[in-house]
Amino acid sequence: MAPPLAAVLRRHHLVLVPRLRLLLSTAHSPSDQSDFEPDADQPLPAAPNDDGELTSFLHRVSHAASAASSPKDALSRLFSSSPASASPPAPASPALLVRALWELRRDPDAAALALRYGDECSAAAGDEGAGPPPPAEAWHLAVWAAGKARRFDLAWAVVRRMRRRGVLTRRAMVILMERYAIANEVNKAIKTFDVMEKFKVEADQTVFYSLLRALCKSKNIEDAEELLLLRKKFFPLTAEGFNIILDGWCNVITDVAEAKRVWREMSNYCITPDGMSYTLMVSCFSKAGNLFDSLRVYDEMRKRGWTPGIGVYNSLVYVLTRENCVKDAHNIFSKLIDEGLQPDVETYNSMIIPLCERCQLDEARMVMESMILKGIVPTISTYHAFLKQEGIDESLRLLRKMEEDGRGPDSDTFLMLINKFFELNESGNALRVWNEMRRYEISPSHSHYMAVVQGLVKHGCIPRALEYYDEMKEKGFASDPKLDKEFKTFLLANRDHWRGAGKYNIIPQRSKHVTRRPRMQ
Repeated sequence: MAPPLAAVLRRHHLVLVPRLRLLLSTAHSPSDQSDFEPDADQPLPAAPNDDGELTSFLHRVSHAASAASSPKDALSRLFSSSPASASPPAPASPALLVRALWELRRDPDAAALALRYGDECSAAAGDEGAGPPPPAEAWHLAVWAAGKARRFDLAWAVVRRMRRRGVLTRRAMVILMERYAIANEVNKAIKTFDVMEKFKVEADQTVFYSLLRALCKSKNIEDAEELLLLRKKFFPLTAEGFNIILDGWCNVITDVAEAKRVWREMSNYCITPDGMSYTLMVSCFSKAGNLFDSLRVYDEMRKRGWTPGIGVYNSLVYVLTRENCVKDAHNIFSKLIDEGLQPDVETYNSMIIPLCERCQLDEARMVMESMILKGIVPTISTYHAFLKQEGIDESLRLLRKMEEDGRGPDSDTFLMLINKFFELNESGNALRVWNEMRRYEISPSHSHYMAVVQGLVKHGCIPRALEYYDEMKEKGFASDPKLDKEFKTFLLANRDHWRGAGKYNIIPQRSKHVTRRPRMQ
């Protein structure tokens, strides 16, 4: 029997360096997210010797934004609070302004104030009031932060200011389109694209494809396909355009029937599939567990003269392992090397994940050990595959190992474990996982609270569920009407036992003063 996963990792003294994830590069592959989306909670790396200055600037911005009666008043307060020695009173560097905007990303008003302050100071610093504007990253962050908070009025204000300063970029407009798409404001996303010319920003095919990707990523794939066909006179149909739609049906929503339909549409419009088209179809069939069609498309791809990349082989490894053709999956590794490719972590994950799904943990651990021996480090997805199947003790050991190796755990890890143990009728272990979150300094989100409350209700622990539900509302999370009704019914039915039905803020109190029961830990 293979040793437990945590023991395997300890044996090889695997130390992982957390991957630095900066957010300011433009995405190109069909499923790539926008500049700032992948790591919205990942802080920017600290610039040397700027922490004190950054902290002071953030404090002044936040104070001005909260105390002011209007944006103009906030800017005036911020200028008046600047150190007397600063002439003009501006952030020390463009990098500092970018870092400040990132720290203020959850407060779009403060972020917009910081950007305007930096712009005003930069303008004042130049000859005759024409100094260089803040860097593009600062403007983009401000647009993104406002859009993420659905403060599109602020986002447009930043865009208009960029236009006046002559620094409006296509990237800023694309970020705005992406935020509209994520908010399911499809028409406004399209309208943003249409007004680009009025803002004197070129709306070319590259930007059009960015709009299509944004719509597909937000699961508005039908709208993206309709737009692609409606605008074919302005942007001729290409394999790249259809691949964006195909990626939506293959990877965002795995719908084999729709993917096949789009494939036929390509033929109807005399568009020849390219290597990416075949790669996407292999991925789609693989995810659906369709081994026959995965191999058929792979063979056709080679016959058409397209060379499969690592992604195609990873898909084949996954579907072969899932369909219990493990020996054939292992042969893919040799095939990779013959093709001049090297297995990567996703190749190994493509075998580990289905093995774990089939509860073949010993085999999965052996694959993990082989991967580590080759110097390939696990990802958080690798750990999640094991965590979905392991018991509570091994799960807790893996959480500690993930922390040591810089691979989490993150909030999704704990949400997955809480749901898993409730589904296994192990509510005690689910609450143990909940308590572990504090040790890893992860604050429970609305999803975590709802998972615990609904799990406890399902298992008949309604009094305990009320405790967590009350705590959830105290932290400002929205209540759930269905749970409110269920708790109200419970409290009314147990009025005598609970000495008053309004104890948990489900039923309004007659008295203004309520003695609360001590919170259960």
